[in-house]
Amino acid sequence: MSVILVFLLVIAGFAGWWLSHQRLMTKPWLEQGLASDFVGFDRSALPTAKIGLGVFLAVVGCLFALFTSAYFMRMAVSDWQPLPLPGLLWLNTGVLVLSSVALQCAVVAARKRQIDMVRLGLATAGLTALAFLIGQLIAWRQLTEDGYLLSSNPANSFFYLITGMHGLHILGGLVGLGRTTAGAWNGARPERLRLSVELCAMYWHFLLFVWLAIFALLAGWAATFIDICRQLLT
Repeated sequence: MSVILVFLLVIAGFAGWWLSHQRLMTKPWLEQGLASDFVGFDRSALPTAKIGLGVFLAVVGCLFALFTSAYFMRMAVSDWQPLPLPGLLWLNTGVLVLSSVALQCAVVAARKRQIDMVRLGLATAGLTALAFLIGQLIAWRQLTEDGYLLSSNPANSFFYLITGMHGLHILGGLVGLGRTTAGAWNGARPERLRLSVELCAMYWHFLLFVWLAIFALLAGWAATFIDICRQLLT
């Protein structure tokens, strides 16, 4: 239960930071300037698509929090034998970070209406995300060849379940990223393209955060962190 609370607190902090950048606390009736300067303010401050994506990410965060809690509870049983992490996962992590950075660059370019840089950022993000998925499959193959099969041990099952679930979310994100990339190449309206790129970046940053948490969990760092927190609280 403590693991779920810690994870949800981090998610809440992430959501609070994001909402603080949406001008929710502004008071338009106190703003100075021409009325025409504020036309469309209510519509552009917090688009419905961002709210919907935020709710979806909160649900996904709770799902992975439940997986994490089950992981900690199951590893306390005597038959638990943790499997060694393939070194390739370090490279995969760096590739996913690069993908997230590329999307953030695309966001900045979309706000400046630099369409060529938007296309470059989207293409880079897509290719690196594909490289991440391929790297994950190679890591799975290495483990199975070394005898760490799905049914051999509960630790193996959790590894394939959690990393596979994260990979499915990456694959789903590639569908949205592909549509956004197609819009960038087909001359989509700048406002619509900017929103699409921002949604993709928001989704990608969240999945990067989830992967870093998964990596820490599988490497054993999360357990150490939880133990330190418990000692501080007691």
